[in-house]
Amino acid sequence: MLRYTLMRLGIFAGCLVVVWGLVYSGVMPRGLGDSNGMWVILLALLISAPISFVVLRKERDRASVQIVERVDRVKANLEANRTQEDVADDATRAQGQTS
Repeated sequence: MLRYTLMRLGIFAGCLVVVWGLVYSGVMPRGLGDSNGMWVILLALLISAPISFVVLRKERDRASVQIVERVDRVKANLEANRTQEDVADDATRAQGQTS
């Protein structure tokens, strides 16, 4: 998961540098007033999103498999704890009825 996140950040950083260069060289329009920094960041996000979607498909699939495995482990642990509590609760009730 960390690898995927770092790869996404790398693609965004590359797009940010390219967009910044294009805006400051005059190839692309500048933002209005003091909004130029925000314009560059938003444009870099807009460009990097589809690139990441296509380029990082395999890495995203690996990350999602890891997440599903973690969620399944947590669910299994919760169910095991729930079962232990039910057994202890049933034993306590049975002991209270015999007394």
